[in-house]
Amino acid sequence: MTDSQPFVHLNTGTRMPLLGLGTFRLKGQEETYNAVDAALTAGYRAFDTAAVYRNEAHIGHALRCLLPKHGLSREDVFITSKLGPRDQGSKAKHGCLRSLEQLGLVYIDLYLIHWPGTQGLPVGDTQNPGNRAQSWGVLEEFYSEGKFRAIGVSNYTIDHMLELLKSCKVPPAVLQVEFHPKLAQKELRGLCEERGVCFQAYSSLGTGVLLSDPVVQDVARECGRTSAQVLLRWAVQQNIPVLPKSSQPKRVEENRHLFDFELGEKDMERLSALDCGEKFCWDPTQVS
Repeated sequence: MTDSQPFVHLNTGTRMPLLGLGTFRLKGQEETYNAVDAALTAGYRAFDTAAVYRNEAHIGHALRCLLPKHGLSREDVFITSKLGPRDQGSKAKHGCLRSLEQLGLVYIDLYLIHWPGTQGLPVGDTQNPGNRAQSWGVLEEFYSEGKFRAIGVSNYTIDHMLELLKSCKVPPAVLQVEFHPKLAQKELRGLCEERGVCFQAYSSLGTGVLLSDPVVQDVARECGRTSAQVLLRWAVQQNIPVLPKSSQPKRVEENRHLFDFELGEKDMERLSALDCGEKFCWDPTQVS
């Protein structure tokens, strides 16, 4: 990473930008290309995809076409992808190789286990822990071979994290979970801080619901910023990386303006006081 965008140091020594483009629901080559182009133009240097998004190939194609256009090289961008639940366990190696092939990359900067469960198994199935452990072993192999520069997990609870931290040879570099003022995840963040794991946010806008929250709108009005900017700033001001997603160039541009203003202490407190444990996305707490 050679760009000057603010970043965090992972426990591998790798630098990961605080701001990345989320690509969930980006569909088709044209829409993906335009979103990546807008993001690179706006200064984004990190892109988050996953096998289940079904757009890894489009992301890879867009980057191959656009990096030269923007005077950038592969080393200038940070690419994250994730192992799908269908490949959890015995199919993990195949899933990892497929992500590399789809993206057309020699290495992926960060690769995550997307979900603690296994597709096709009940959430309480006793095979889930063994499948997770098998998947992690494969990720460790790819990490040792340099195919993944860092490895981590997504949607893990405290229990899932403790299980992994107890058995792993290579500790996770990142935990990516839903995080916003209504879901502050204090205990999980505390565990990550204690064990040197970067806590990364997705769904910072609460799937868009929080954009119309009266407190968020009030803070945004007082700051002269958008509600999205306020929600994203609330996270990065706590040194938590964010992954706002949008296919609209105007929104992509707006969302990157997080580092030229600061929320006051009272505004941070008002937003943090919204915490009520509300989830807008998936709930992994029942996965054994």
